[in-house]
Amino acid sequence: MRTFFTILMLTCLTTLSAQRQRSKPVLHEVNNKEIVQKVYPTASKVEKANEYWFKILDDKGKVIGFAMSSNSFCKNIIGYSSTTPVLIITDLKFVIKKVALLSHEETLGYVYKLEKNGFFDLWNDKTLKAAKKVRIDGYSGATCTAKAVEKNVDFLLTNGTQKLPKK
Repeated sequence: MRTFFTILMLTCLTTLSAQRQRSKPVLHEVNNKEIVQKVYPTASKVEKANEYWFKILDDKGKVIGFAMSSNSFCKNIIGYSSTTPVLIITDLKFVIKKVALLSHEETLGYVYKLEKNGFFDLWNDKTLKAAKKVRIDGYSGATCTAKAVEKNVDFLLTNGTQKLPKK
């Protein structure tokens, strides 16, 4: 009987160890330039405008849009696995064109589920003020990630609207 419990205990420990190794977060790198060019295909350069904003420029140096990144600000906002930095891209009138998750360690299946369900589109085509009113209830299986993304977006909307860049 003692041998049986020892074998059972070893089996359980081995299984738990294997589960932990499988669930280690993996960095999913996102190319910021590709995100910008999905919205503005003619974008060739991104230039810092102020503390929160970047100007999106075409190859002639003309400003064609703006972007904000939470990457350097929201290190304390954690999703399921790690930080969840976002990029918000707007047009020249500060209407949101895209919200995207930057490089992260979230479970890709859950991020895909959010994308598929239109989560990242909730803010699209809204002014910064209107986007501030967007609230999420949660997304089954991806609530931690969704709430963390929402906090990143809220941070940028709160702070970025106070320091709009000059065109």
